Order: sequence, then C-alpha cells, then structure tokens
Amino acid sequence: MRYTKAIISTLLTCLLVWALNRSWGGIPAFGQLLSPFVGFWQNAETIIDADEEVTVHGTKSPVTVIIDDQAVPHVFAQNDHDLYFAQGYLTARDRLWQMEFQTHAAAGRVSEIVGDRALELDRFNRHLGMGYGAEQTLKGMQADPTTRDALDAYTAGVNAWIGQLTPAHYPIEYKLLGYAPEPWTPLKCALLLKQMSSTLAGGADDLLMTNILRRYGATVTANLFPDYPTREDPIIPPGTKWEFKPLPIPSAPKDSALSGLIALSAPGFGTPPNRANPEIGSNNWAVGPQKSATGYPILANDPHLTLSLPSIWYQIQLVSPTVNVYGASLPGAPNVIIGFNKDVAWGVTNVGADVLDFYAIRFQDDSRRKYWHDNQWKAVNRRIETIRVKGKPDVIDTVYYTHHGPLVYEAGAKPFRASIPTGYAARWIAHEPSNEMRCFYYLNRAKNFADYRKALAYYVAPAQNFIFADNKKDIAISPNGRFPLKWKDQGKFLLDGTNPATDWHGFIPADQNPIVKNPPRGFVSSANQFSTDPTYPYYINWQFAPYERGRRINQRLAAMQRATTDSLRQLQNDTYNLRAADALPTLLSMLSEKSLNQEQRKVLQSLRQWKRNNDAGEVGPTIFTEWNAQLMKAIWADEFDTGDTLPMRFPSFDRTLTLMQRDSGARWFDNVKTPAREHLPDLLAQSFQSTCDTLIKKHGPVGSNWAWGPHKSTDIRHLLPGVDAFSVLDLDVGGGNVIVNATNERTGPSWRMVVALGEQPKAFGVYPGGQSGNPGSPYYQNTIETWKKGQLNELLYLQSAQDKHPRVKRRILLK
Repeated sequence: MRYTKAIISTLLTCLLVWALNRSWGGIPAFGQLLSPFVGFWQNAETIIDADEEVTVHGTKSPVTVIIDDQAVPHVFAQNDHDLYFAQGYLTARDRLWQMEFQTHAAAGRVSEIVGDRALELDRFNRHLGMGYGAEQTLKGMQADPTTRDALDAYTAGVNAWIGQLTPAHYPIEYKLLGYAPEPWTPLKCALLLKQMSSTLAGGADDLLMTNILRRYGATVTANLFPDYPTREDPIIPPGTKWEFKPLPIPSAPKDSALSGLIALSAPGFGTPPNRANPEIGSNNWAVGPQKSATGYPILANDPHLTLSLPSIWYQIQLVSPTVNVYGASLPGAPNVIIGFNKDVAWGVTNVGADVLDFYAIRFQDDSRRKYWHDNQWKAVNRRIETIRVKGKPDVIDTVYYTHHGPLVYEAGAKPFRASIPTGYAARWIAHEPSNEMRCFYYLNRAKNFADYRKALAYYVAPAQNFIFADNKKDIAISPNGRFPLKWKDQGKFLLDGTNPATDWHGFIPADQNPIVKNPPRGFVSSANQFSTDPTYPYYINWQFAPYERGRRINQRLAAMQRATTDSLRQLQNDTYNLRAADALPTLLSMLSEKSLNQEQRKVLQSLRQWKRNNDAGEVGPTIFTEWNAQLMKAIWADEFDTGDTLPMRFPSFDRTLTLMQRDSGARWFDNVKTPAREHLPDLLAQSFQSTCDTLIKKHGPVGSNWAWGPHKSTDIRHLLPGVDAFSVLDLDVGGGNVIVNATNERTGPSWRMVVALGEQPKAFGVYPGGQSGNPGSPYYQNTIETWKKGQLNELLYLQSAQDKHPRVKRRILLK
C-alpha cells in the first residue's frame, strides 16, 4: 500500500510539474513564474549606490551615465550615435515590457500574448491601418539620414539590453504572461507614434452627427451643434492678424439634398460608437518677461492622459556635442518630447483637429476587387493580415484599401468599440508619410524662435499645440500639425466615397498654421479649446474641448504679476469649477425648494454654501457633477438616446446652458415620452431629486462621506487589466472634468513641468509613478505622493559629466 501511495504521489507531482510548465491556450505556464531560480522572486530590486562599468557592443566611445536620487539617467556621450544608443539601452533597462507591449497593441499582436480574448482588438487595429501607418512613418524617418541614424542607434541600444537579459531577469510581466522579449526594430518606434495618434487623433463623431442630421434635419442640427460656442477664449487671441495669403478653399458639393456629404443608402447607421471623453485634455502656458519675477519667460505644461503604471513618460537628460536637453521622453522613441535645454523650453497639448473622416464605399461585387469613384471602377489593394493567437491556429484576415484608406469594417460586421461605421473607409492623417522624429530632433537642439518654427514644419500627427519660450525673452504658441485642406464642416458628417469633390484636397501649408508670438497680453496658453476665432480662413474642426479650463487659465494669467515657478505650479493645481460658477446662478434661480423634501433641502444648502472649488474634501463638486449629468440626461435623452438603433450624441453643455438662459421655453425641455408637458423648472427639480436619491443610496445622508476625493476615487492602474497588485487605487485627490487640475477617475496630469528660462534654466517636474517599470523596484511608484500633493521635484540639469551635486547617486560607464 505504501508503494502504491508513493507511486501515485510521484505521478501526481510529475503531472503537476508538467502542467505548470506548459501553456494551456491563453493561460501561461506558471511554473517559471513560481520558480525560485527564474520566477518573480528574482524581480525584487534594492537601491544601488555603487558605480559600475558595463561592456556593451555597439558604442563608438565610452558613455558616462549619471543616475540621480530619482533614478533619472543623465547621459553624456561623445557623439549622437552613442547618445541614442544609450537612450535606447537605458530606457529598455527600466521599461522594456511597457515598450514592447504598447507596440504589440498598436501592431495588432496582443493575441500572441494573451490568446483569443484580444482577437477583436487586434483585428480593429489592423483594419484601422495602424501597421500600414507605421510603415509610412518609418519610410519618412529612414529617408532622412539624421533620423535614420538616430533610430538605428536607439534600436541597437534596446537590443543590447535585450541581448544580455536572462530569463531570470525578464520583467515580471513576461513571466506572468509566459513569453519572452523579441528583438527591437525601428518599426516599433514608428508603431509607438501611431499608438499616440490613435489615442489623440483617432476619435470622431461623424456617425453620430450623421444620424442626428437624418433624424432632425440641417436646421436643427446646425442650431444645436454650432460651429463655434457661445463661451470661448481661443488659443490664438482674437484680433491676431493672419500674415499670409490663404489658398483657395475647396467647394462643397451641391448635388444632393444633404449637400452631397453622405450616401444615405450606405450601411452602417446603427453602429454603436466609442468616443473619447471631450472634457479631458491638457494644459500649457508661458508668461512673458513683463509678467515674470525674473524678467525671463516661464513655461508650464501638464499633458492629461490615462494614468497608468508604468508611467507613460520616462525622464532623461541627453548630452552630446550637439545637444544638452532634459525632459520627458516616450519609452520606445528617441529624443525628448516635452522639455528644455539651456536656451529654450517647449510643451504640447492635443489640438483635436478633424483628421479622421469616413467614406462610404461602393464595391463592384462581393469580390471587393474594385470600387466606384469619380465615375470609374478603381482597383482595391488587398493587405493580408496574419494574426497569431496564443494556443490556437493563426487567423488570416484581409483588409481592403481604397485611395481613401482601409475599409475598417465590412457592411454587417460588428465593430470593436469603434466610432467607425460599417461599410466605410477611413481617411486618417496617421496614414500619411511623416517624420515627427525630425521635429523633436530639432526642438531638442533649438536655440531661438526661428529654430522652433523650423522644427514644427516637420510635424504631422497627432496635431499638437506647441508652446515655446526662450532666454531671448520670446514666447509663442502654434496649433501645429498637417491639417487637411477642407471646405467648412467637411468630415462633420459621413462622406460619399464615390464623389471626388468629398476627397481631401491637399493640406494647409505649414507656415499658415495658426501661431502667435509675444502677444500684448503677455502670455500664451492652451487647454485644447478652439485654436482660433472664426476669422481664421481654414477649417480645422467644428468642435474642440469645452471652454472652461482655457478660460480659467487665461483669467488667472491675465491677473498674474511677477510670476514665479511656484505661481505656475499652483495654477496647475487650480481646482476652481468655472462650469459651476457659470451655471449655478441659472440653475438655482429656477429650482423650487417646494418640490424638495427635508433631506434634499439639506443637499441644496450644501450646494449653495460650496465655494466652487473641486477640492478633495468638498461635498459641492460631488453634488454638482452628479446633478449636471442627471440634468443633461433629463433634457436630451428622450430625443437623442435611442440606443443602438440610431446612436446619437447630446448637444454640448455650453449649448445647453445657452438654451436654458436664452430660451427656457424651448421644446427640448419637454419629455416627449410622457403625456404631460414638462418645462425647464420641472426637469431641474426632477434631476436634482434624482441626484439626491443616487448619492444618498451610495453614501448615506449628506455629510463628509460625500467628499469629492473619495467619491471620484482616482486609480493609477497597471497596463495589464485586472492586475490590482501592480496598481495604486483609490487616491484621494481633487480636480475633475473641465477643471485646470483635470484629475479624474482614470485620467489626469501625466507629467507636470515648469521651466524658468534665464542664463541657466531652472526646472521642476513630476509624473505619477516612477522611473522603473518593475513593480519590485523602489522607483516604481515613488513619485505618486509628490504628484498627489501637487508638488514638483527640481529637475537636475547637469552641464558636464564631472559636475558634483549631492543628488548624484552613482555613475555607469558604458564601454
């Protein structure tokens, strides 16, 4: 009997060892993850203070890397090749898994890692043309010798790090998912840029707006969705002169009842969209010497993106005979993206240009080999996509390319979270040949305004508001990118892909993009609002981010005198709710207390006492935010929320508030689904009562338990969904939608930076996370508390590898 038990135990042990060391479909082999020799135990890190020498293959001369107390590398190279080699090597050392995972996602290759649960995501990215766009960008980068050499050097540096890795030291995510790093390629750098284009320039309301046009007609659509809002403070100050002769604007077609914009017989008018939150964006501004305490400009930038771990950005200083630049880089791409050097500082916010349009495609037959355009059949280019799926056979897919772009979803297909109708091709700026790397190469080395303008001429997508300041006391801002030359509102609705009049007709010349330099008001700024007032001769888009952040920033900057870096840091943390300040006088004046019970009146009293700041401990923002959402739904849902049958969107809050103030008897305030005739006061009372009921059910009676910070509950999550152990959850911070400090549940300031120019720059910055992508490192989330408090770390800007500073912790010599 003892022998039988021993044999059975041995067999079970062998079976368990075998089972743990193989993959089961999309489930990875956990044996290696748990192994004490190569498993997660090996990923624990401690702070290292000792200097070291590392032998690497690929450098031309020794490279000195100084590591400071925040684990930021300061790279001192004797030539640019070694500079970018070292940048690739060091970034991969700290962020390899993040770099590779993001480029896998962009390329439609996540199924290789996690199995068929990611298959539809991979299909979507391939059908959107992410890989095709990356190939076009790579051609542009490799056609330029300077950027080609930098790209090759960066790639060699990444591969030098990968080449010396052993399975025991793979980042923990590789062990968790059961796969290994692959060699880095220049295409991956281009894929990273396409991923940013998808995030910042991949949204559109064309389908929703077309459905509204079909349902309500052109007059109502133009009235409720105007091309310029009631309240606005555009990026380029009104009255700025346009010092160029504009190109002729293409004419809109006149050959249909809807101006030839759409093919109403085309499929796809019932596809649910996936829209980006229009109320989340970024801030940047610069004050001129007349407003600065130092007599030199001061620049600030805080791009708002998804808050994630590892952090989106990676801090680095790059020094060679041609450059000495510090700032935030994107893991997976050379150069500094937001930063400063001895002479200049720059930053970016998203423009939100209309650079993604959808064209109804008419195929000759089911073979989809030809499509109709300009009164002739044209050939379709077929791109075969092979999607590897972990644990399952490969999936072979075909994407059909027209001159407009790829057919993202065939008629009748079920889209994967996309604002893209079925049966339409996507004309997207991200498919254009480009070399954004050249722009940042020049910005990193810029010395003055002329260099800034030279750099911007190379930038294509995603369009950004490039803010600039230099130690010659110039400040400037330009909504910059490659903008299609369109007739007004071209792309506001779905387009007819058979009519050549609806094609893009070239691009706005780069030197005619909007720009302002040294305006009389003494500052420049942006918060994703309208780029210009309606006097700008070209069409960029019909909608931008809501006005509140931009107007609040401009109010504070206009009043600011003798500004300091701390003044601008405090502005980055501003929590004043301008939307509430604008709306509550109207809302409260029409809300009858007689309709409220005792508990609801207590809520109303709390709202009246609120000072309009979205601070973490305040109750007012919780009440107002919920009431705003309930009120918008009460006004618009009966007419504009029809489910999946004909998806539409609501008018903006600006248009809604204008309607309440100027036409309180408008028909839109009546709920068409009820027999009674409702008026605006009825909706205000109903929505406020619903707000109270919702919050009481969630938090109990009104009191400190309704505080905004815990109610909003900001999370900084790991890039892998569901990995809470590698995330930081339930941060108690203020801010919110349309607030300068736009910290929300999952989005917010991903990098705060303030730079004071002068004979020597003095800069401060922080992002929520840390330099390391390893959850076992002390530098994985060490800056979150600083970020949470709204504080900044001084950025150590060294002049030479011999600089002595108490914050220097160690040196690495790459030989």
